[in-house]
Amino acid sequence: MGTELATTNLLLGIMAVVSVLEALVVIGAGVAAFLAYKRVMEVVTGLESRQVAPAMMRVNAILDDVKAVSAKVKEETDRVDNAIHTTMDRIDDTADRVRWNVRAKTSRLVGFIRGLRVAIEGMLHSEART
Repeated sequence: MGTELATTNLLLGIMAVVSVLEALVVIGAGVAAFLAYKRVMEVVTGLESRQVAPAMMRVNAILDDVKAVSAKVKEETDRVDNAIHTTMDRIDDTADRVRWNVRAKTSRLVGFIRGLRVAIEGMLHSEART
């Protein structure tokens, strides 16, 4: 039984050493991953400061210009709309005045013509009776 325990102890020792080596490899991989992450973040930060920040400034300037242009277009559109509505109101008012003036001036003539027609019809009917 003594030899069996020696073999078991030897195998357990080998397994313990392998476990320690595995732990060291995992720790080393973690440290290597952290260092790689740190370097990648430095590169990303450098790219961001050299490339992205100026591009964002240009984009923001363009957006500000677009905002100013759209505000100006909106103001001009409102002004043109107001001018069109005012012109249409003036045209309607002018048409009403012309209509009223025409009716006022022609109503006497229409009345005279109606009276003349009634007089002529009356004379024709009186001649037909006699």
